[in-house]
Amino acid sequence: MTSTRPTAAELAEVSASFETADPAAIVAWAAGRFGEGLVLTSSFEDAVLIDVVARTAPTTEVVLLDTQYHFAETLWYAEELRRRYGLNLRIVGPAPGVEPDNRWQTDVEGCCGVRKVEPLARALAGKTAWLTGIRRADGPTRATAPIVSYDIARDVVKVNPLATWTDDDLATYALVHDLPAHPLTERGYPSIGCWPCTRPVAPGEDRRAGRWAGHAKTECGLHT
Repeated sequence: MTSTRPTAAELAEVSASFETADPAAIVAWAAGRFGEGLVLTSSFEDAVLIDVVARTAPTTEVVLLDTQYHFAETLWYAEELRRRYGLNLRIVGPAPGVEPDNRWQTDVEGCCGVRKVEPLARALAGKTAWLTGIRRADGPTRATAPIVSYDIARDVVKVNPLATWTDDDLATYALVHDLPAHPLTERGYPSIGCWPCTRPVAPGEDRRAGRWAGHAKTECGLHT
């Protein structure tokens, strides 16, 4: 593992070189470059990146941010994948004293702040690189997401191995590797967050249209 922090020029060069790379090659680079400093955060919306990491760098720490509002199906699915892959799973919840409340009804930004953004900061503490599952196909706010970049706010290198993948790429990988689907997927939930702020998506809608429906909000704050 190289301990020195990559330069912006190095990251830009690496990111450009990965535009046509297989996600496994990207994960292998990140694991070799950052070693134990690497962490994967997953919403457990699907199993694709979990599978790639489990095959390529199986000791990588996997973090689930427990907002206290996950669908029961999401928690069940996370446990199924933990057992299937023997994941090095760490569950990070809100700070002590933060309990389930009705803040999501009046202050969605603040709710995400205490249940996602602040816990992520603790999850990344001491880490040097962060694997995420964001893809350019997710929507306009992610359309230009680089494969490798530097997250200045969190002081980590951010790696998006699936950034260039389409929905068809994801579906094909899941089919070839016989991956279990999240139980809500077949019920019209292509993007799955917390139960108070996620609804099924109608045919023809953006896959993230069911997130924070009725609000201008399109991101929880983890990737902005």
